[in-house]
Amino acid sequence: MNLWSDPLRRRWIVWGALALAFLLVNVHRLSTAVLSEDLMRAFDTTGAALGTLHSAFFYIYAPMQVLAGVFADRLGIRRTATIGTVVMSVGGLAFGLANSYLVAFLARVAIGLGASVIFIATLRFCANWYRPDEFATMSGLTIAIAGVGGILATTPLAIVVSTLGLRWSLLGIGVLGLVVAVVVWLLARDTPADAGLPSVENVPSTPTLSLGEVGANVRTVMAERETWLAGLALFTSTGINITVIGLWGIPYVAQVYERSVTAASTLTLLGSVGLVVGPPVVGRLSDRLERRTELMVVGAGLYTATFAVLAVTGQPPLPVVGVLFFVASFLAGAYALGYAVIKDRHGSAASGVATGAVNAVGFAGAAVFPTIMGAILDAYWTNETVAGARVYTTFGYRVMFGLAAAGGLVSLCCVAYLHYRTTDATTDD
Repeated sequence: MNLWSDPLRRRWIVWGALALAFLLVNVHRLSTAVLSEDLMRAFDTTGAALGTLHSAFFYIYAPMQVLAGVFADRLGIRRTATIGTVVMSVGGLAFGLANSYLVAFLARVAIGLGASVIFIATLRFCANWYRPDEFATMSGLTIAIAGVGGILATTPLAIVVSTLGLRWSLLGIGVLGLVVAVVVWLLARDTPADAGLPSVENVPSTPTLSLGEVGANVRTVMAERETWLAGLALFTSTGINITVIGLWGIPYVAQVYERSVTAASTLTLLGSVGLVVGPPVVGRLSDRLERRTELMVVGAGLYTATFAVLAVTGQPPLPVVGVLFFVASFLAGAYALGYAVIKDRHGSAASGVATGAVNAVGFAGAAVFPTIMGAILDAYWTNETVAGARVYTTFGYRVMFGLAAAGGLVSLCCVAYLHYRTTDATTDD
């Protein structure tokens, strides 16, 4: 068989098209760190207002996750991902053209609306084209794409913005997204059968569900305590990582260590590198060891310790900061195993709803933490601005990292209880 007619090869082409769309999702949602000073100047915002603008993406993204699962299960991967990419990109164009804070806020909401369905559609594709013992690996690889997008949203984006300016850079991202939407439509197929190919061995069949069946799956998934435990663990870890790496990490390095935005973005880029490396490594390890929650507990403990170091020291040597950003993002791979835990409990037919429910709770944290952390920093504002951007004290950043460590401790409790419940259920069976 050639590349196009072999489902084991063809699936990588389709995944690659979906991954391109998901890459742009992460460029959009993490770009505000590099753009923070430009946005503060453009709209004369406080830290809390900037945090709210950053969070606007997640105000719609988080609650849409369950619906994203419904769309992926009911409407199919191809249509869901294509429409989502188009809406996201149109929102990106509007953000680039925004001339007021309100317009920028609404544009970020539109970006989040379109982006909200792409990750779940991609995980649904993985459930349709890959074996169950490959799912954690593929979900890890998909999350790694978020790290690639995060890398592009740091130093590369800073260079582009310094060269082309804020508006032309954002407009270019929007146009690129429309091109990717066409690629997704041309290449993506829901199942091997839809592509005219034989099914992949040991991949469960995934019949089209009725609305009643999808609704029953939603009720079952949302009623389980395990769903909320995995989701709450992601609530803290995802919310904190996206806020620190995607918003306040660059101002922290730039102000505390007196570095330029471009230099600071290079350091926080290590966080995105950790996200590229960690989820695939942890996912592959989980599939090989056939262990999920044990790795989640270890990862949550180390994650908490990472931010505790920043909270206690405040201004460790700069290379240490880079290492800690890398480790925190690397350990996102441990939390990502929660998708596999919940998906395994409900099978591939309900995988969209199951992963969407966990993601909904998880990304609610990304809607909450930016504003809270921005408010914390505003309380420690020095009453000084540099090029229109507020300057905060080192102690203010320590308090912010203390909140991150406390959130990590909450996530550790959640995954420990999840491990207890799933282990206990296995023993009872």
